[in-house]
Amino acid sequence: MPEAASLIAADAVGTDSEAACGVVYVYEAPVRFWHWINALAILVLGVTGYFIGRGIPTMPGEASANFLFGYIRFAHFAAGYILTVGFLLRIYWAFVGKPHAAQIFYVPVWRKSWWSEVWQEILWYAFVVKRPKKYVGHNPLAQLVMFVMYTLITVFMIVTGFALYSQGEGSDSWQHKLFGWVFAIWPDSQDVRTWHHLGLWVIVVFAIIHIYSSIREDIASRQTIVSTMISGERIFRDDQRD
Repeated sequence: MPEAASLIAADAVGTDSEAACGVVYVYEAPVRFWHWINALAILVLGVTGYFIGRGIPTMPGEASANFLFGYIRFAHFAAGYILTVGFLLRIYWAFVGKPHAAQIFYVPVWRKSWWSEVWQEILWYAFVVKRPKKYVGHNPLAQLVMFVMYTLITVFMIVTGFALYSQGEGSDSWQHKLFGWVFAIWPDSQDVRTWHHLGLWVIVVFAIIHIYSSIREDIASRQTIVSTMISGERIFRDDQRD
């Protein structure tokens, strides 16, 4: 498979130079598996989190005969554990996997050329420029959005989520020992719940942007996007360079 021969040098943080025409194996199986399991966990967390925050309609019959809200909470907690374990494994893979596996965990804000590429992508998404550049991994703008709206927010949601969970587990639980410090910042647990719920809507906005941009890039750009997270291979459609 033509990889090194078909690429201009690319660095580990994801500000790849433009790639030549060809097929490049970008995302290994663990990254792709994590991506889809993580997406499912976020979907379950989003739906159940919405109902936990909003409440559910009154159920008919005796309260003892209905456990719907209990099932909702259980699904939320289970998905939260899956998200957390997957996130920790994803951090591990950022160190042992291909260089592009680390892109979502930091951004090279100190590089002037990187900001120039971010601006170029903003112009492309705004329909100002006619042709986008080609990148092996995430383009610089996508990398920035992933880091801010996914990575940082996911860490925030894990920390605040387990802090709230520790209230039911008790002060002797490992959840409280690791995350109880959150209540030193927000002594009122309702404030933590509010911030946690706001984090949900940030992730919802991110999911909308992520899905739209992925489909748009698959149609309009010079490389595959959606199918790359299925097969792991990125296909470049032409050999023109800007």
